[in-house]
Amino acid sequence: MPKNSKVIQRVQSHEHVTESVTDLLGNEEPLDYKSSSLNVGAAAGKTVPQIEVPENDGRPAWNSKLQYILAQVGFSVGLGNVWRFPYLCQKNGGGAYLVPYFILLIIIGIPLFFLELAVGQKIRRGSIGVWNYVCPRLGGIGMSSLMVCGFVGLYYNVIIGWSIFYFFQSFQYPLPWSDCPIRKNGTTAIVEPECDKSSATTYFWYRQTLNTTSTIAESGGLNIKMTLSLLVAWIIVCLAVIRGIASSGKVMYFSSLFPYVVLFCFLVRGLMLKGSVDGIAHMFTPKLEKMLEPQVWREAATQVFFALGLGFGGVIAFSSYNKIDNNCHFDAVLVSFINFFTSILATLVVFAVLGFKANIMNEKCVAENGEKILEYLNSNILSHDLIPPHVNFSHLTTSDYAELYGVIKTVKEGSFAQLGLEPCVLEDELNKAVQGTGLAFIAFTEAMTHFPASPFWSVMFFFMLINLGLGSMIGTMTGITTPILDAYKVQKELLTVCCCIVAFLCGLLFVQRSGNYFVTMFDDYSAGLPLTVVVILENLSVAWIYGTKRFMQDLEDMLGFRPSVIYFYLWKYVSPLCLIVLISASVVEMAISPPGYNAWVQELAQERFQSYPPWALATCFALIVVAMLPLPIVFIARQFNLMSDGSNKLSVTYRKSMMKDISNLEEQDEARFILGAKPGEAPASVPGHRPYMTPRGNTSLDPNSLSPNICYGTNEMFSCPPTSTQLFI
Repeated sequence: MPKNSKVIQRVQSHEHVTESVTDLLGNEEPLDYKSSSLNVGAAAGKTVPQIEVPENDGRPAWNSKLQYILAQVGFSVGLGNVWRFPYLCQKNGGGAYLVPYFILLIIIGIPLFFLELAVGQKIRRGSIGVWNYVCPRLGGIGMSSLMVCGFVGLYYNVIIGWSIFYFFQSFQYPLPWSDCPIRKNGTTAIVEPECDKSSATTYFWYRQTLNTTSTIAESGGLNIKMTLSLLVAWIIVCLAVIRGIASSGKVMYFSSLFPYVVLFCFLVRGLMLKGSVDGIAHMFTPKLEKMLEPQVWREAATQVFFALGLGFGGVIAFSSYNKIDNNCHFDAVLVSFINFFTSILATLVVFAVLGFKANIMNEKCVAENGEKILEYLNSNILSHDLIPPHVNFSHLTTSDYAELYGVIKTVKEGSFAQLGLEPCVLEDELNKAVQGTGLAFIAFTEAMTHFPASPFWSVMFFFMLINLGLGSMIGTMTGITTPILDAYKVQKELLTVCCCIVAFLCGLLFVQRSGNYFVTMFDDYSAGLPLTVVVILENLSVAWIYGTKRFMQDLEDMLGFRPSVIYFYLWKYVSPLCLIVLISASVVEMAISPPGYNAWVQELAQERFQSYPPWALATCFALIVVAMLPLPIVFIARQFNLMSDGSNKLSVTYRKSMMKDISNLEEQDEARFILGAKPGEAPASVPGHRPYMTPRGNTSLDPNSLSPNICYGTNEMFSCPPTSTQLFI
């Protein structure tokens, strides 16, 4: 029968049924399962014609598997791999930190990453559509993901704007942050006091780049340089995603691969620098006692969680453009390990360069304190007899100074503090932990000023940061636009442009002179707790509401093989337990840590911790509440039928997937899918060897399982159990 034929109801008819279930699902118009009726008058008795489903269903698709992998790598590998992971390694025991990180990557990261890839690939929708079909009452999961993507995108692109500003400033020699500026005071010239009290790179960051105020309450007006940089950043992002994966996929070939070229170049160059081995040795010297501290495991779990981009919706959106039989298990393992080894590579680079910087700073310390000792000798404050005969002040080495420092400290024990001598220990320099903007825009830039051909390396470094940020921003924007395009018939280009314009206008908050403090606020509060809640609900909805056994069977049908039984226990028990512990630890951490920020005090030329004022504190908690608000609202609205569950907006792609699955079942016994041979006849039982039709494979096919008040999908995958006794399979 023709593909577009309508369903004809046969009431009190003795004709044989010729419409197959495939025909019923083959209509191009969206099906409304809440209002349709399947009153079939007689059992099927004729052979069902095979319906060919075209491969191209109209949904965009990746040009190649490589393009897709690069997109996932570009999204997951971001700025955090470069400036967050090395800091956590240094803080939490060096090489010992890699042990808890790797364990948690295996038991949390890969399973949950695999789960998101699988649901996106099977249902072929964005985050909102996926969780509406998995369980309409938990449809707020996708909306919360979209909200968090919006918050993160606002401030994340500001960081790209900062990198763009430094990128263009790098095309000059010497680099503008190499030396402190000179202020003329009449006929005399003095070094800028704020720079003299801190350092050239610190001054350039806080004063010439951000021109920051001393408190978050002082707006200071817009910073024109940062506003223009933010505008350029949004133009780049808009051009990259304006045509969806057709444009962003091509951008990923460069933005995902170029950072690895730069990292390898920096690693080779760094290993040739004096002191680089000291930095790497310091980094990977394990402090095994740190592994017993709960804080180390909590921070490792958080880093695993955010490194893979779980909960943002970008992973699901990218996966939704795959073929239905793509091996997403291989993708999950591959991308997770690429992310892990990228973090290791970035850590090697960072500590090779910081080891070089530490040696430079230590030698400077030795030289300055050596001059102090000479002054004390010339003024007879110190006796020449204290100086060992082999010490040469013209070429004072770190070992000679350490010996000299020890002798003076022993002899002048009572008045040693008045001398103002510093120990100048290399280990102390290496222990100065920096992360985030402090690492990228202060510590690393200062190290690069000592490189030969420093402008070249500076250009390469900040161009790498731009590409790392761009890859993550493409995934974030895809996580926003894909669910909207799935739900509404909106022109893709128009939606993208509107999103970028609105985001730029909202982002002006972050480019005022106090904007750096708002970046810190959004980074601390807008994503952490809401995303953790989102991911645990994703895990529970699939593993406990839908059923892990059924999910494993669906994966076997989709992939052609059954994943390891280990995933069954990880999804059902281990991952939810770990996430609950992580949420509890995060809440406790927020409760005991005073909410505040590090403000740059111009008069002191240093950072000071300040507590948020009441209005800022209210904003912090508003970010958390707003991000999670869709979860209870959607649940209540659908519990009391105040909101449509989206069952009448099924995509053609998803319905054709249903047609394929049910056509295979019709070959064995089409009558099992007809509600009754005669009007009012009870449904036939589903045979026990079809475990994926119902949770246990031995219950009847209840027509009420398509009720909007029950979690369901539109085919056998993600149709939640019809009875409450089967919720926890």
